[in-house]
Amino acid sequence: MPGSAFPPPSPDSPPETPRSGITRRGFLKGAGITAASTALLEGVQTLRADAESEATPGVTEFGPGADSVRLHVNGAEHVLDIEPRTTLADALRLHLGLTGSKIVCDRGVCSGCTVWLDKIPVNSCMTLAIDAIGHHITTIEGLSSESEPHPVQAAFVRHDAMQCGYCTPGMVMSCAALLERNPHPTEHDIRHAVSGNLCRCGTYPKVFAATLDAAGSRRA
Repeated sequence: MPGSAFPPPSPDSPPETPRSGITRRGFLKGAGITAASTALLEGVQTLRADAESEATPGVTEFGPGADSVRLHVNGAEHVLDIEPRTTLADALRLHLGLTGSKIVCDRGVCSGCTVWLDKIPVNSCMTLAIDAIGHHITTIEGLSSESEPHPVQAAFVRHDAMQCGYCTPGMVMSCAALLERNPHPTEHDIRHAVSGNLCRCGTYPKVFAATLDAAGSRRA
């Protein structure tokens, strides 16, 4: 080839060996990635071992799939297969068929889903079902006996203290919980007890009257 500094290859010369696909830069880059991956894996394994060693004795871990849990509801034991994310409201309504507690806002601002945990009113839409394990849960269905309604329920009927009915179960549970801890409430006490219960129909005056009536019936 004119102007070339190298002579043309001889016909008897062996064929050129093709260059390997691994370059020095590629080798170093691959080695770096491998080292980083190994360090990351070792770090994850160390964190997992530390977490296992720091696990609190006697504490049961749940998830991520469904687990079998035991809930004490309205005086009876129930075994449910639920995911850890399941709220108490969903466990009661979807798994046990106790639909008296209403899911209205699903944000803990209306208290239509109020139930009792050991006679303390809580918003079941904001309570995980697994957090209710070991507690006595009471719903609106378990508030009365089969033979007669709870005094608060009967008073709500007498005073027409419900309209659309969405707030009624939660309102009854809050008022009944008040009478459990204070058999002789004032209207101010009742206002405070239902301050978290939202009634869009505005039946608060009748709720107050019904609860005072129920307190009088209990005293009688």
